[in-house]
Amino acid sequence: MKYERPQLDLLKARVKEKRKFIQVLMGPRQIGKTTMVTQLLQWTKVPHHFMSADGVSGPDATWIGQQWETARLKFKQSEAKEFLLVIDEVQKISNWSEQVKSLWDEDSRSATNMKVILLGSSRLLLQQGLTESLAGRFETIYLSHWSFSEMHKAFGWNENQFAWFGGYPGSAELIRDEKRWKDYVMHSLIETSISKDILMLTRVDKPALMKRLFELGCSYSSQILSYNKMLGQLTEAGNTTTLSHYLQLLDTAGLLAGVEKISKDKIRQRSSSPKFQVHNTALISAQRSENYESITRDLASWGRIVESCVGAHLLNYSLTEKFDLWYWRDGNDEIDFVIQMGKTIIGLEVKSGNTQKAAGTDAFKKKFPSAKLLLIGDKGLPWKEFIKMNPADLF
Repeated sequence: MKYERPQLDLLKARVKEKRKFIQVLMGPRQIGKTTMVTQLLQWTKVPHHFMSADGVSGPDATWIGQQWETARLKFKQSEAKEFLLVIDEVQKISNWSEQVKSLWDEDSRSATNMKVILLGSSRLLLQQGLTESLAGRFETIYLSHWSFSEMHKAFGWNENQFAWFGGYPGSAELIRDEKRWKDYVMHSLIETSISKDILMLTRVDKPALMKRLFELGCSYSSQILSYNKMLGQLTEAGNTTTLSHYLQLLDTAGLLAGVEKISKDKIRQRSSSPKFQVHNTALISAQRSENYESITRDLASWGRIVESCVGAHLLNYSLTEKFDLWYWRDGNDEIDFVIQMGKTIIGLEVKSGNTQKAAGTDAFKKKFPSAKLLLIGDKGLPWKEFIKMNPADLF
Protein backbone atom coordinates (compact mmCIF):
# COMPACT_ATOMS: atom_id res chain seq x y z
CA MET A 1 0.00 0.00 0.00
CA LYS A 2 1.51 3.31 -1.12
CA TYR A 3 -0.79 5.60 0.87
CA GLU A 4 1.03 8.04 3.16
CA ARG A 5 -0.70 9.61 6.16
CA PRO A 6 -0.57 13.43 6.39
CA GLN A 7 1.48 13.30 9.60
CA LEU A 8 4.41 11.90 7.61
CA ASP A 9 5.07 15.40 6.28
CA LEU A 10 5.47 16.63 9.86
CA LEU A 11 8.04 13.94 10.54
CA LYS A 12 9.95 14.77 7.37
CA ALA A 13 10.04 18.43 8.34
CA ARG A 14 11.45 17.54 11.77
CA VAL A 15 14.18 15.35 10.27
CA LYS A 16 15.19 18.18 7.91
CA GLU A 17 15.91 20.42 10.89
CA LYS A 18 19.56 20.64 11.90
CA ARG A 19 19.02 20.36 15.64
CA LYS A 20 18.49 17.16 17.62
CA PHE A 21 15.01 16.26 18.88
CA ILE A 22 12.84 13.70 20.62
CA GLN A 23 9.68 13.07 18.60
CA VAL A 24 7.01 10.84 20.15
CA LEU A 25 4.43 9.09 17.93
CA MET A 26 1.52 7.67 19.90
CA GLY A 27 -1.71 6.05 18.87
CA PRO A 28 -3.68 2.78 18.89
CA ARG A 29 -2.41 -0.48 17.46
CA GLN A 30 -2.64 -1.23 13.75
CA ILE A 31 -3.11 2.34 12.53
CA GLY A 32 0.22 2.73 10.74
CA LYS A 33 2.81 4.15 13.17
CA THR A 34 5.52 1.67 12.21
CA THR A 35 4.58 1.89 8.54
CA MET A 36 4.92 5.67 8.66
CA VAL A 37 8.39 5.49 10.21
CA THR A 38 9.41 2.87 7.64
CA GLN A 39 8.31 5.28 4.90
CA LEU A 40 10.33 8.02 6.59
CA LEU A 41 13.48 5.89 6.75
CA GLN A 42 13.12 4.99 3.08
CA TRP A 43 12.85 8.69 2.23
CA THR A 44 15.64 10.16 4.35
CA LYS A 45 19.37 9.92 3.71
CA VAL A 46 20.13 10.33 7.41
CA PRO A 47 21.73 7.11 8.75
CA HIS A 48 19.56 5.35 11.32
CA HIS A 49 19.10 2.54 13.81
CA PHE A 50 15.61 1.04 14.25
CA MET A 51 14.60 -1.37 17.01
CA SER A 52 11.32 -2.56 18.52
CA ALA A 53 10.70 -3.56 22.12
CA ASP A 54 7.60 -5.51 21.12
CA GLY A 55 9.44 -8.79 20.66
CA VAL A 56 11.96 -8.39 23.48
CA SER A 57 11.50 -10.77 26.39
CA GLY A 58 11.27 -8.95 29.71
CA PRO A 59 12.98 -5.74 28.61
CA ASP A 60 14.22 -3.22 31.14
CA ALA A 61 15.91 0.15 30.95
CA THR A 62 19.32 -1.39 30.17
CA TRP A 63 17.93 -2.49 26.79
CA ILE A 64 17.44 1.14 25.79
CA GLY A 65 21.02 1.87 26.82
CA GLN A 66 22.27 -0.95 24.61
CA GLN A 67 20.31 0.32 21.61
CA TRP A 68 21.47 3.89 22.22
CA GLU A 69 25.13 2.79 22.37
CA THR A 70 24.67 0.83 19.14
CA ALA A 71 23.25 3.96 17.51
CA ARG A 72 26.18 6.03 18.78
CA LEU A 73 28.64 3.52 17.32
CA LYS A 74 26.85 3.48 13.95
CA PHE A 75 26.79 7.28 14.04
CA LYS A 76 30.54 7.46 14.60
CA GLN A 77 31.25 4.92 11.84
CA SER A 78 29.01 6.75 9.37
CA GLU A 79 30.95 10.01 9.73
CA ALA A 80 27.61 11.76 9.17
CA LYS A 81 26.65 15.03 10.84
CA GLU A 82 23.41 13.62 12.28
CA PHE A 83 21.86 10.27 13.14
CA LEU A 84 18.32 8.94 13.66
CA LEU A 85 17.45 6.48 16.43
CA VAL A 86 13.95 4.91 16.32
CA ILE A 87 12.54 2.80 19.18
CA ASP A 88 9.13 1.18 18.64
CA GLU A 89 6.75 0.20 21.50
CA VAL A 90 8.96 2.09 23.94
CA GLN A 91 6.32 2.05 26.72
CA LYS A 92 7.05 -1.66 27.26
CA ILE A 93 10.44 -0.81 28.76
CA SER A 94 10.36 -0.23 32.50
CA ASN A 95 11.55 3.25 33.47
CA TRP A 96 11.99 4.08 29.79
CA SER A 97 11.60 7.83 30.22
CA GLU A 98 14.29 8.14 32.90
CA GLN A 99 16.76 6.21 30.75
CA VAL A 100 15.95 8.27 27.66
CA LYS A 101 16.39 11.49 29.66
CA SER A 102 19.80 10.38 30.95
CA LEU A 103 21.10 9.33 27.52
CA TRP A 104 19.62 12.41 25.82
CA ASP A 105 21.34 14.71 28.32
CA GLU A 106 24.65 12.88 27.79
CA ASP A 107 24.36 13.53 24.06
CA SER A 108 23.54 17.17 24.71
CA ARG A 109 26.68 17.62 26.81
CA SER A 110 28.84 15.94 24.18
CA ALA A 111 27.16 17.81 21.29
CA THR A 112 26.08 14.50 19.70
CA ASN A 113 23.41 15.28 17.11
CA MET A 114 21.20 12.25 17.78
CA LYS A 115 17.62 12.62 16.61
CA VAL A 116 15.23 10.28 18.42
CA ILE A 117 11.80 8.99 17.43
CA LEU A 118 9.83 7.01 20.00
CA LEU A 119 6.69 5.04 19.09
CA GLY A 120 4.09 3.67 21.45
CA SER A 121 0.51 2.42 21.57
CA SER A 122 -0.31 3.21 25.22
CA ARG A 123 -1.21 6.90 25.43
CA LEU A 124 -1.47 6.81 29.23
CA LEU A 125 1.96 5.31 29.89
CA LEU A 126 3.64 7.50 27.30
CA GLN A 127 2.12 10.68 28.69
CA GLN A 128 3.08 9.71 32.23
CA GLY A 129 6.70 9.13 31.24
CA LEU A 130 6.87 12.30 29.18
CA THR A 131 5.52 14.59 31.88
CA GLU A 132 7.48 12.95 34.70
CA SER A 133 10.95 12.75 33.15
CA LEU A 134 11.13 14.40 29.74
CA ALA A 135 9.43 17.75 30.31
CA GLY A 136 10.70 20.30 27.80
CA ARG A 137 12.61 17.73 25.76
CA PHE A 138 10.00 16.30 23.40
CA GLU A 139 7.22 16.92 20.87
CA THR A 140 4.31 14.59 20.21
CA ILE A 141 2.30 13.52 17.19
CA TYR A 142 -0.91 11.60 17.88
CA LEU A 143 -1.99 9.19 15.15
CA SER A 144 -5.69 8.46 15.39
CA HIS A 145 -7.71 5.73 13.73
CA TRP A 146 -8.03 6.22 9.99
CA SER A 147 -10.70 8.63 8.81
CA PHE A 148 -13.21 7.96 6.07
CA SER A 149 -11.24 10.14 3.64
CA GLU A 150 -8.11 8.06 4.27
CA MET A 151 -9.90 4.71 3.87
CA HIS A 152 -11.60 5.98 0.71
CA LYS A 153 -8.33 7.22 -0.79
CA ALA A 154 -6.39 4.07 0.08
CA PHE A 155 -9.04 1.39 -0.54
CA GLY A 156 -11.92 3.01 -2.41
CA TRP A 157 -14.43 2.45 0.40
CA ASN A 158 -17.81 4.19 0.39
CA GLU A 159 -19.38 5.81 3.47
CA ASN A 160 -21.53 2.81 4.43
CA GLN A 161 -18.54 0.47 4.30
CA PHE A 162 -16.59 2.81 6.54
CA ALA A 163 -19.45 3.07 9.05
CA TRP A 164 -19.57 -0.72 9.40
CA PHE A 165 -15.97 -1.84 8.86
CA GLY A 166 -14.28 1.14 10.54
CA GLY A 167 -10.79 2.51 10.07
CA TYR A 168 -8.27 -0.32 10.47
CA PRO A 169 -6.16 -0.38 7.26
CA GLY A 170 -4.71 -3.82 7.99
CA SER A 171 -8.18 -5.39 7.86
CA ALA A 172 -9.34 -3.70 4.66
CA GLU A 173 -8.46 -6.54 2.31
CA LEU A 174 -10.47 -9.04 4.40
CA ILE A 175 -13.94 -7.50 4.18
CA ARG A 176 -14.99 -9.72 1.25
CA ASP A 177 -14.90 -12.60 3.74
CA GLU A 178 -16.69 -11.01 6.68
CA LYS A 179 -16.25 -13.96 9.04
CA ARG A 180 -12.51 -13.84 8.48
CA TRP A 181 -12.57 -10.05 8.93
CA LYS A 182 -14.39 -10.37 12.26
CA ASP A 183 -11.93 -13.00 13.48
CA TYR A 184 -9.03 -10.72 12.58
CA VAL A 185 -10.50 -7.73 14.42
CA MET A 186 -11.41 -9.80 17.48
CA HIS A 187 -8.10 -11.61 17.89
CA SER A 188 -5.43 -9.49 16.21
CA LEU A 189 -6.80 -6.11 17.26
CA ILE A 190 -9.13 -6.27 20.27
CA GLU A 191 -7.52 -9.12 22.20
CA THR A 192 -4.00 -7.91 21.43
CA SER A 193 -4.75 -4.32 22.43
CA ILE A 194 -6.31 -5.35 25.73
CA SER A 195 -3.67 -7.95 26.62
CA LYS A 196 -0.52 -6.14 25.45
CA ASP A 197 -1.40 -2.47 25.88
CA ILE A 198 -3.34 -2.72 29.13
CA LEU A 199 -3.04 -5.99 31.05
CA MET A 200 0.72 -6.46 30.54
CA LEU A 201 1.57 -2.85 31.37
CA THR A 202 -0.94 -1.76 34.02
CA ARG A 203 -2.27 -3.30 37.20
CA VAL A 204 -5.79 -4.58 36.56
CA ASP A 205 -7.22 -6.57 39.45
CA LYS A 206 -10.27 -7.80 37.53
CA PRO A 207 -9.31 -8.34 33.87
CA ALA A 208 -12.53 -10.27 33.13
CA LEU A 209 -14.54 -7.31 34.39
CA MET A 210 -12.64 -4.89 32.17
CA LYS A 211 -13.23 -7.07 29.11
CA ARG A 212 -16.93 -7.30 29.94
CA LEU A 213 -17.05 -3.52 30.36
CA PHE A 214 -15.53 -3.17 26.90
CA GLU A 215 -18.17 -5.48 25.40
CA LEU A 216 -20.96 -3.60 27.20
CA GLY A 217 -19.58 -0.26 26.03
CA CYS A 218 -19.44 -1.41 22.42
CA SER A 219 -23.04 -2.62 22.52
CA TYR A 220 -24.12 0.74 23.99
CA SER A 221 -21.84 2.94 21.89
CA SER A 222 -23.15 6.52 21.56
CA GLN A 223 -25.57 5.88 24.42
CA ILE A 224 -25.48 7.23 27.97
CA LEU A 225 -25.29 4.66 30.75
CA SER A 226 -24.93 5.50 34.43
CA TYR A 227 -22.34 3.69 36.50
CA ASN A 228 -25.11 2.29 38.68
CA LYS A 229 -26.75 0.72 35.62
CA MET A 230 -23.37 -0.68 34.61
CA LEU A 231 -23.05 -2.25 38.05
CA GLY A 232 -26.42 -3.89 37.50
CA GLN A 233 -25.31 -5.46 34.20
CA LEU A 234 -21.82 -6.54 35.23
CA THR A 235 -21.11 -9.39 37.62
CA GLU A 236 -18.46 -8.76 40.29
CA ALA A 237 -18.33 -5.16 39.16
CA GLY A 238 -16.84 -3.79 42.37
CA ASN A 239 -17.58 -0.07 42.49
CA THR A 240 -17.97 2.95 40.24
CA THR A 241 -14.35 4.02 40.83
CA THR A 242 -13.11 0.71 39.42
CA LEU A 243 -15.34 1.01 36.36
CA SER A 244 -14.26 4.60 35.76
CA HIS A 245 -10.59 3.59 35.96
CA TYR A 246 -11.04 0.67 33.56
CA LEU A 247 -12.90 2.89 31.11
CA GLN A 248 -9.99 5.32 31.20
CA LEU A 249 -7.55 2.51 30.40
CA LEU A 250 -9.69 1.37 27.47
CA ASP A 251 -9.78 4.95 26.23
CA THR A 252 -6.02 5.46 26.33
CA ALA A 253 -5.58 2.22 24.36
CA GLY A 254 -7.76 3.70 21.60
CA LEU A 255 -10.66 1.31 22.16
CA LEU A 256 -13.58 2.76 24.16
CA ALA A 257 -14.12 6.21 25.66
CA GLY A 258 -16.55 7.55 28.21
CA VAL A 259 -17.61 10.98 26.92
CA GLU A 260 -18.55 13.29 29.80
CA LYS A 261 -21.49 15.65 30.11
CA ILE A 262 -20.69 19.32 29.51
CA SER A 263 -21.37 21.42 32.59
CA LYS A 264 -20.29 24.74 34.02
CA ASP A 265 -19.73 22.90 37.28
CA LYS A 266 -16.46 20.92 36.99
CA ILE A 267 -17.32 18.59 39.90
CA ARG A 268 -20.72 17.65 38.40
CA GLN A 269 -19.01 17.24 35.03
CA ARG A 270 -16.58 14.64 36.34
CA SER A 271 -19.32 12.74 38.20
CA SER A 272 -21.69 12.57 35.22
CA SER A 273 -22.89 9.35 33.63
CA PRO A 274 -20.58 8.61 30.69
CA LYS A 275 -21.66 8.30 27.10
CA PHE A 276 -19.95 5.22 25.67
CA GLN A 277 -18.13 5.89 22.41
CA VAL A 278 -15.92 3.50 20.48
CA HIS A 279 -12.81 4.90 18.80
CA ASN A 280 -13.45 2.71 15.76
CA THR A 281 -16.78 1.23 14.64
CA ALA A 282 -15.05 -2.02 13.65
CA LEU A 283 -14.99 -2.74 17.40
CA ILE A 284 -18.80 -2.86 17.34
CA SER A 285 -19.28 -4.71 14.05
CA ALA A 286 -16.82 -7.49 14.83
CA GLN A 287 -18.85 -8.46 17.91
CA ARG A 288 -22.30 -8.38 16.28
CA SER A 289 -24.00 -11.34 14.65
CA GLU A 290 -25.30 -9.32 11.67
CA ASN A 291 -23.28 -8.86 8.53
CA TYR A 292 -22.88 -5.78 6.35
CA GLU A 293 -25.73 -6.63 4.00
CA SER A 294 -28.27 -7.35 6.73
CA ILE A 295 -27.42 -4.45 9.07
CA THR A 296 -27.98 -1.81 6.39
CA ARG A 297 -31.56 -3.08 5.90
CA ASP A 298 -32.36 -2.76 9.62
CA LEU A 299 -32.99 0.99 9.85
CA ALA A 300 -33.01 1.20 13.66
CA SER A 301 -29.79 -0.78 14.11
CA TRP A 302 -28.15 1.00 11.19
CA GLY A 303 -29.05 4.36 12.73
CA ARG A 304 -27.10 3.46 15.87
CA ILE A 305 -24.10 2.41 13.75
CA VAL A 306 -24.24 5.75 11.92
CA GLU A 307 -24.37 7.69 15.20
CA SER A 308 -21.37 5.73 16.49
CA CYS A 309 -19.56 6.45 13.23
CA VAL A 310 -20.16 10.19 13.67
CA GLY A 311 -19.11 9.95 17.33
CA ALA A 312 -15.90 8.10 16.45
CA HIS A 313 -15.18 10.74 13.80
CA LEU A 314 -15.52 13.47 16.44
CA LEU A 315 -13.55 11.54 19.06
CA ASN A 316 -10.54 10.89 16.82
CA TYR A 317 -10.38 14.46 15.57
CA SER A 318 -10.69 15.78 19.13
CA LEU A 319 -7.39 14.04 19.91
CA THR A 320 -5.54 15.38 16.87
CA GLU A 321 -7.11 18.86 16.69
CA LYS A 322 -7.19 19.46 20.46
CA PHE A 323 -10.85 20.35 20.95
CA ASP A 324 -13.08 19.04 23.76
CA LEU A 325 -15.83 16.50 23.13
CA TRP A 326 -18.89 16.30 25.40
CA TYR A 327 -22.58 15.46 25.36
CA TRP A 328 -25.38 17.41 27.05
CA ARG A 329 -28.51 16.26 28.87
CA ASP A 330 -30.95 17.91 31.24
CA GLY A 331 -33.94 15.77 32.18
CA ASN A 332 -35.45 14.55 28.91
CA ASP A 333 -33.58 17.13 26.83
CA GLU A 334 -30.40 15.93 25.19
CA ILE A 335 -27.82 16.95 22.58
CA ASP A 336 -25.90 14.00 21.13
CA PHE A 337 -22.46 15.63 20.99
CA VAL A 338 -20.99 18.98 22.01
CA ILE A 339 -17.60 20.17 20.81
CA GLN A 340 -15.74 23.07 22.38
CA MET A 341 -12.61 25.00 21.49
CA GLY A 342 -11.85 27.90 23.79
CA LYS A 343 -15.14 29.66 24.48
CA THR A 344 -16.80 28.47 21.26
CA ILE A 345 -19.39 25.72 21.83
CA ILE A 346 -21.16 23.77 19.08
CA GLY A 347 -23.98 21.28 19.68
CA LEU A 348 -24.44 18.47 17.17
CA GLU A 349 -27.56 16.34 16.83
CA VAL A 350 -27.33 13.15 14.75
CA LYS A 351 -30.58 12.06 13.07
CA SER A 352 -30.23 9.21 10.59
CA GLY A 353 -33.87 8.02 10.55
CA ASN A 354 -37.24 9.61 9.88
CA THR A 355 -37.11 11.81 12.98
CA GLN A 356 -35.14 14.87 11.98
CA LYS A 357 -36.10 17.26 14.79
CA ALA A 358 -33.75 17.64 17.73
CA ALA A 359 -35.92 17.84 20.84
CA GLY A 360 -33.25 19.27 23.13
CA THR A 361 -32.10 22.22 21.03
CA ASP A 362 -34.32 24.86 22.66
CA ALA A 363 -33.28 23.86 26.18
CA PHE A 364 -29.62 23.68 25.12
CA LYS A 365 -29.74 27.21 23.70
CA LYS A 366 -31.22 28.51 26.93
CA LYS A 367 -28.36 26.89 28.86
CA PHE A 368 -25.68 27.99 26.39
CA PRO A 369 -27.08 31.07 24.58
CA SER A 370 -23.94 31.71 22.48
CA ALA A 371 -23.63 28.10 21.30
CA LYS A 372 -24.03 27.13 17.66
CA LEU A 373 -26.20 24.17 16.65
CA LEU A 374 -25.75 21.74 13.77
CA LEU A 375 -28.14 18.99 12.65
CA ILE A 376 -26.41 16.03 11.05
CA GLY A 377 -29.04 14.22 8.98
CA ASP A 378 -31.24 14.40 5.91
CA LYS A 379 -32.72 17.76 6.95
CA GLY A 380 -29.33 19.23 7.81
CA LEU A 381 -25.78 18.27 6.90
CA PRO A 382 -25.88 14.62 5.67
CA TRP A 383 -23.75 12.32 7.81
CA LYS A 384 -21.95 11.09 4.70
CA GLU A 385 -20.78 14.65 4.08
CA PHE A 386 -19.92 15.28 7.73
CA ILE A 387 -17.45 12.37 7.97
CA LYS A 388 -15.54 13.83 5.01
CA MET A 389 -14.75 17.05 6.88
CA ASN A 390 -12.48 18.05 9.75
CA PRO A 391 -14.82 19.05 12.62
CA ALA A 392 -12.28 21.68 13.70
CA ASP A 393 -13.29 23.62 10.58
CA LEU A 394 -16.63 24.33 12.29
CA PHE A 395 -14.95 26.68 14.76
